[in-house]
Amino acid sequence: MDYFFNHLIHEFQRPLENPVLIFSIILFIILMAPVILKRINIPSIIGLIISGVVIGPNALNIIRKSSAVELFSTIGLLYIMFIAGLELDMNDFKRNKHKSLWFGFFTFIIPISIGYPVCRYFLGYDVDASFLTASMFATHTLVAYPLISKMGVAKNQAVAVTVGGTILTDTAVLLILALVLGSVNGGLNNIFLARLSISMLIFGFIMFVLIPPFARWFFNRLESEHYSHYIFVLSIVFFAAFLSEVAGLEPIIGAFAAGLALNRLIPHSSALMNRIEFIGNSLFIPFFLISVGMIVDIKVLFAGPTAWIVAGALTITALFSKWIAAFVTQKIFKYSSHQRQLIFGLSSAHAAATLAIILVGFNEGILDENILNGTIILILITCIVASFAAERAAKSLITHSKNELSQEDVQLELITEHILLSAEEDEEIDKLLNLAILIKNKKSVQPVSVLSVIPFDDEAEINIIKEKRRISSHLTMAAASETRINYVSTIDQNIGSGIARTSREVMANLILLPWPGQSSLLDKFMSDKIESVVGYTDKSIFVVQINQPLLYHTRMILVIPPMGEMENGFVQWANKMLLLAKELNLKLVCFSQEDTFAELAKIDGYLGYHTTIQHEKFSDWEDFLIIARHVKEKDLVVCVSARKGSISYFGILDSIPSKLEKHFTNSKIVIYPQQFSNLKLYDNYLDINAEPISQGIKTLNKLKKGLGGMLKKNQ
Repeated sequence: MDYFFNHLIHEFQRPLENPVLIFSIILFIILMAPVILKRINIPSIIGLIISGVVIGPNALNIIRKSSAVELFSTIGLLYIMFIAGLELDMNDFKRNKHKSLWFGFFTFIIPISIGYPVCRYFLGYDVDASFLTASMFATHTLVAYPLISKMGVAKNQAVAVTVGGTILTDTAVLLILALVLGSVNGGLNNIFLARLSISMLIFGFIMFVLIPPFARWFFNRLESEHYSHYIFVLSIVFFAAFLSEVAGLEPIIGAFAAGLALNRLIPHSSALMNRIEFIGNSLFIPFFLISVGMIVDIKVLFAGPTAWIVAGALTITALFSKWIAAFVTQKIFKYSSHQRQLIFGLSSAHAAATLAIILVGFNEGILDENILNGTIILILITCIVASFAAERAAKSLITHSKNELSQEDVQLELITEHILLSAEEDEEIDKLLNLAILIKNKKSVQPVSVLSVIPFDDEAEINIIKEKRRISSHLTMAAASETRINYVSTIDQNIGSGIARTSREVMANLILLPWPGQSSLLDKFMSDKIESVVGYTDKSIFVVQINQPLLYHTRMILVIPPMGEMENGFVQWANKMLLLAKELNLKLVCFSQEDTFAELAKIDGYLGYHTTIQHEKFSDWEDFLIIARHVKEKDLVVCVSARKGSISYFGILDSIPSKLEKHFTNSKIVIYPQQFSNLKLYDNYLDINAEPISQGIKTLNKLKKGLGGMLKKNQ
């Protein structure tokens, strides 16, 4: 027994030596860090770096840099640059190549021109360190792209120009990195430049002339071998990194070139792209971010003011220089101020390429710990500022360019309609079916689909048969109303992901979910069904709790957030609520702003429902419970919410369902409007660092509103 405990203690002595245990701990950090940080609104990229700081040799000294950690870290770094090249939209670049060239020039030369004197004369670094750090200011990562894509402004020319400029800035900065490293290692002379030029030509010929046709031949020859496709792509990435190193360049330049070379051969929505991003985002890139944190020495930040001065100077210079570049671009191309802010928001975030360049410079001894630590702070601040600026710009663009709603638009939205409802509890199925029948468009040829998600286990097939028998008794009622009902069953480990996946398979555009019951603490902490369905789909979602029969109600209390009429799903859910009010002969009381109510009334007129609508002007969402004074026992309470990143979203909406549950005993519906119109196609641009950034905006909004509430109470 003593031997066992002594052996166990020995295994857990710091720093850990067992590679299996080290790998296990890092995987647990990758698993739990995003889950925990999501609840406290910290972007996961920063959380993973902080985790690396905590477990690294400069803090708790749990894990030190070993060959295994170094290997996975290198793979993650190359993976970041590969995805950066792979996800660039070459078509947008070609369409706006002249403007992209000019913007790329401005966003490259202006930050370097401002950054070099700051690093050389204000911070006192030598020529190589100043030039390399200044080149870091020229890079940018499209962290805010998913935010503005969700709002439907990704087709704006300012966005295309900014995305195109990314190709030029990243490529130019990586070439500067090669020149600086060559200068440090052997000096810049004619022989070095000639050798570098020739090697770059050979490298470019192999990557952009030989590799694409060979890759196309491979994909066609082994069309059914999907796993071989991924291994082939990975082989190309590391082969390109090796060739780049042989040519005298950094391996990250080769990985970036591999992404550009394979860009047209791997569609963004393909299964291969999904595999590439899945493996990278779930393993290699988080590993790299943790390893970056392990390098950071937090003691430097408390050793004196120098570290903070460096961090402040880097951050201010980065943001100011990118704003100047956006301003010059706006004036030359006569863009609006909103487009200028959009360009700034997209181009001011520093993440992947910045981290790669600074890390290479640090490992080569060109840059010191102050620059490295300052860069980590720069990444945090610029990502949050950029996302906040881009979101505000996108909302302003939508507000100022909003098209008038026509009767044809309203009718067109109702041509195809497919309602999907989740069948879980027996007492909820009949209520949801009854609601679906009432709000279903009578001209729609699509059925109402009833879905059962069966847990994935050894008895799944037997449970499908049992579930179908259970549901069949509930479908008899719907058959009496002459409504087509389609029963669907699927097997999945998680109910939420099963609903989301099936909604795409059956092409449903409206999902009815029962109100969630009391969840355990673990369920609430990890995630719940509603969050996963809302997060995984862009379809309209109604979360329903019917406490009394629908015919019992006499009024509908409809609460709509500011700018709710600008959501793509506005017409759809407005039609459903107006139709429900007509079917049940309900008076509708609308709590909203004037513009929103005007659009709702316009839709009612187009549809010819002639609903009795009373408007109550409402904008004080911080005091949402004031609505309870107007709610009566027989009222149906309907509150419209929004997804994170959408035009009408703000932080208070997250707490509305819990407030309704706690303070309203009425029947209630919470609506999450459809994110994108059924009649439009939007680009699906995924950035490795972007998804959690909206959490930073949410944190700022909560802090601002919390302070405002405290001041209001004091007054």
